[in-house]
Amino acid sequence: MSPLLAAAPLPEVLPAEGAAGAAWLLVALPALGALVLFVGGRRTDRWGHLLGVATVVASFVVAVVLFAGSLALPAEERVRDLGLYEWIAVGSLNVEFGLRIDPLSLTFALLITGVGSLIHIYSVGYMSHDPDRRKFFAQLNLFVAAMLVLVLGNGFVTLYLGWEGVGLASYLLIGFYTGRRSAGSAAKKAFLMNRVGDVGLALAIFLLFVELGTTQYAEVFARAGEISPGALTAITLLLLLGACGKSGQFPLQAWLPDAMEGPTPVSALIHAATMVTAGVYLIARSNPLYDLAPVGQLVVTIIGAITLLIGAIVGCAYDDIKKVLAYSTVSQIGYMMLAVGLGPVGYAAAIAHLLTHGFFKAGLFLGAGSVMHGMADETDMRRFGGLWRHMPVTFWTFTAGFLALIGFPFFSGFYTKDLIIEASLTAGPVAGWILGGAALLAAGLTAFYMTRLMLMTFFGPERWRDLHPRRIDAADLEDPPEHYHPHESVASMTVPMILLAIGSVGAGAFLVGGERLGHYLEASLGVPVEPYDVPAVFYVGLVPYLATALMLVGAGTAYLLVGRREVPVERPQRVSLPVRAARADLFANAINEGLIARPGIWLSRALVYLDNRGVDGVVNGTAAMLGGTSGRLRRTQTGFVRSYALTILGGSVVLVAALLTVGGLGG
Repeated sequence: MSPLLAAAPLPEVLPAEGAAGAAWLLVALPALGALVLFVGGRRTDRWGHLLGVATVVASFVVAVVLFAGSLALPAEERVRDLGLYEWIAVGSLNVEFGLRIDPLSLTFALLITGVGSLIHIYSVGYMSHDPDRRKFFAQLNLFVAAMLVLVLGNGFVTLYLGWEGVGLASYLLIGFYTGRRSAGSAAKKAFLMNRVGDVGLALAIFLLFVELGTTQYAEVFARAGEISPGALTAITLLLLLGACGKSGQFPLQAWLPDAMEGPTPVSALIHAATMVTAGVYLIARSNPLYDLAPVGQLVVTIIGAITLLIGAIVGCAYDDIKKVLAYSTVSQIGYMMLAVGLGPVGYAAAIAHLLTHGFFKAGLFLGAGSVMHGMADETDMRRFGGLWRHMPVTFWTFTAGFLALIGFPFFSGFYTKDLIIEASLTAGPVAGWILGGAALLAAGLTAFYMTRLMLMTFFGPERWRDLHPRRIDAADLEDPPEHYHPHESVASMTVPMILLAIGSVGAGAFLVGGERLGHYLEASLGVPVEPYDVPAVFYVGLVPYLATALMLVGAGTAYLLVGRREVPVERPQRVSLPVRAARADLFANAINEGLIARPGIWLSRALVYLDNRGVDGVVNGTAAMLGGTSGRLRRTQTGFVRSYALTILGGSVVLVAALLTVGGLGG
């Protein structure tokens, strides 16, 4: 390990004082909102959505106060621990339920509650006609509360509580439309694929306890050097497995696009502010472990590079506006995973991109929801076209997110994504070329599929004029309208989109300028290392120019293939093999089914057969033998004295004959 990349000494963990002592309100407020709305039931229908919004906004205010207090402290005093109560005390296992108030957790708290508040406000208008709106806000509040437990917990077990809470809330929200079979299947798929990752996280926590006898952050990180190299590698790989499940990373990425079955605000919350960022948080939080495990770091970077390419390639082939954005999330989280795997040179870059991604991806999903709102819930971009005239606010806010995502100069993504590409070039003589090349290639592909989305949705002829709205799902009770009537959304939806667009424009420059974010996060992630200070495969100063050139190539290609040609309403069926592969998610579902699902079914059937014919066969056979024998013996009990006398006589004759025979042989 290079001296430049060596792990920094850990800051002292101090007890929470002053305003930090009220940090529990961050979690308690949305949790209370969820409890009231769940327990209150239909009695809260009229005002439940207002309570749901108020609790998250109040939590955001608490986060801002705590953040301001943190800024006022010296860097070495910014890590605080708020112990609430002893949670688990069994033998040598002692788990405290408490909160860790430090720059990393506060940064995530601001993102979760800030963007979450805007999504809650947006949902008031979006769900205004849904009879289950109160239940929706209860589940949103639960989602936010669980995510706050995840990022604020002061130990791995507390993190695991929030981890499972997020999984439960996502299951409920993805399957919110209970009448739709596709929604139920998507919810189960997300839940089960996440369980695979959850097992990895649980095993990592078990190993930490075996090695150190504790799972609290302060003790684990301070004693990380005591863990044997083999165990440390296993722990970091198992933590990565957990991160892959929650963040939709290879090979557990297939659930994330299907999660679009839930209401669009759910998609925004999952992709921008909560669930998919959990994996990045886990790796970043565990940086003292990964800094001592080079194999673990290498595997994280490989997974990130593979995933960012998978997301970018598949995104080029989809026509569903929400699924294109979903695969964009898969790709962008891949960038973040690549960065956190690079160590101190990438930690701050990953969190910076995570924050800017929270702005522009939330804005894009809410913009997609606004388009759907005005287009009878249609998601097929081939049925759109020319919508910029009818939805000007949606168009311009969506454009801001689009430019930020593709890395257009001076928008948010331009600053943060380029930092990750620069950092990837410092990975080593060979790894630098591979990882940096993958990151640059994905930048061009991102520009292609997002420009294609913009052209098919907002520009070109109004293809929807000659079409009739379709029933989205066979289980929908209401008939679709006779014609499309695209229109701008209400203020409760457009105002959050405008605020997110502002962040899409300026957040990147603010966070990266003067290394503001990197210096603030020093107490949590160590002193940031600039890519310029580490040997790279080529001069990192060229990255902004290369990335911009590839972005223009990708956008120009999309214009030539889509903008200058007529877009058919029906998706062409005769396409090349690469397009077919991308439409099939690069066969991810087929691979999962062939390697895991079907063998699992066969194994289950074999075990059931073994249980029925083997285990149950022995038990049931023994019971049947005893029952049959007793049934036959029961027939000898007639109740007649003459039968018993005859039996006694016969037995006596046999006994005497036996004795005579034995006596004769003995003589």
